[in-house]
Amino acid sequence: MDKYTLPFEEPIREIERQIELRRADPAAKGPEFEKELRDLEARRLALIQEIFSKLSAWDRVRIARHPSRPTSVEYIGLVFEDFLDIHGDRRFGDDKAVIAGFGRVGAERVVFIGQQKGRTTKEKLACNFGMPHPEGYRKALRAMKLAEKFQIPIVTFIDTMGAYPGIGSEERGVAEAIAVNLMEMSRLRTPLLSVVIGEGGSGGALGLGTGDRLIITEYAYYSVISPEGCAAILWRSGDEAPKAAEALKLTAKDLLDLGIMDEIVPEPPGGAHNDPDAMAANLKKVIARNLDELLAVPLDRLLELRYEKYRKIGYFLEGRKEVSPHQPAAPRTATGKPKRKRKAAEPATTSASAQLEKPASGRTQGESEGSA
Repeated sequence: MDKYTLPFEEPIREIERQIELRRADPAAKGPEFEKELRDLEARRLALIQEIFSKLSAWDRVRIARHPSRPTSVEYIGLVFEDFLDIHGDRRFGDDKAVIAGFGRVGAERVVFIGQQKGRTTKEKLACNFGMPHPEGYRKALRAMKLAEKFQIPIVTFIDTMGAYPGIGSEERGVAEAIAVNLMEMSRLRTPLLSVVIGEGGSGGALGLGTGDRLIITEYAYYSVISPEGCAAILWRSGDEAPKAAEALKLTAKDLLDLGIMDEIVPEPPGGAHNDPDAMAANLKKVIARNLDELLAVPLDRLLELRYEKYRKIGYFLEGRKEVSPHQPAAPRTATGKPKRKRKAAEPATTSASAQLEKPASGRTQGESEGSA
C-alpha cells in the first residue's frame, strides 16, 4: 500500500488497511474469510469509482504530481525492450532530467525521449525535479535527428512542471532551445508520438510535445502554466490554485473536447500509482496501435496532417459567440484578407461641397463662417 495518501484517498486507504490486516491474520481461513475479503475488495472498488468520478481539476493535478506516480525511467522497463540510452547534447553536458535512447515496442524499433523527475531525494536533485535545462532539449533534438536519419519513429513521454528558469539555464538559451525543438519537430520526416504521463507544464512540455499524435493519461494534465503560477498572476495568491485549475481547462477530458489531445489512456482504479504494471500495459497497447497507424501514412502526407493538426488548435470569442476553428472560414479577398461588410451610408448632415472644402486651419467652410 502506498505510504503517501491524498486527502480524498483516505477512505480508500482505510479499507485497504482492513484487507491487509485480515490477510495477515493467521487464524483467518476458510470460506467465510474468502467471502469477507471479496466483500471488502468490492467495497474498495465501489468507493474508488464514487470518489474518482467526482474529482475536481485541482484533485487531478494533485494525482498527476503524486510522489508514487510512475516515472519515465520506470516505464522504460515496463513498456520498452532492449533500451540503450544516449547522453549529452555535444555542446554543454548531459541533463539527467531528459532520458533519451533506442528501444523497441514489441517488434517496432523506436527512439524514446522522456522527462524524468526522479523518485528519491537524491534522484530528484540530480534530475532537477524534472525541470530540463537547455542541454536537455538539445539532447532530445539530437536523438530526434538520429531517428529521422535512420527512419525510426519517435515516442516522447512528457512529465514536467516546466523548463528550468534559473540564471544558468537562461544564459545557455533555454527559450531558444525549446523554440528550435518546436520548429524541428514540426518538420521531422518520421512519425512522432507524444504522451503526457503526469504534468505537462508550459513550454517545458511543448519542447517534447509537437508530434503527430498527442496522447494523455487519464489523470495527467497539460497547461500553458501551472495553477499556482496562474493564481499568483491573476489573484496575487497561490491559495487560489484550485480556482485557476478549473479555469485553465487542463484535465484530460477538457483537452480532448478542445481538440488538443487525440486520445486518453485509461488508468487503473485509483490512478497509475496504485498499479504501475496495469498502467504500463495500457500504455504499451495504445503506443503500439498509434505507431502502426502513423507508419502506414506516407511521409509527405504525415507532414501535411501534422501541420493541419496544429493549425486547427484553438478557440476564440467573437462578441458573445464562441467560434471554433472547425467552423467554415470567413470568405477572403484575393489578397487573403477577410472580407469586411460595408456599413450603410449615414444621412448627410452637411452638403458634400461643405465636407470637401477645408480651409487652411483644418475646419470646414461652415465652421469658419459660424466662428466668424
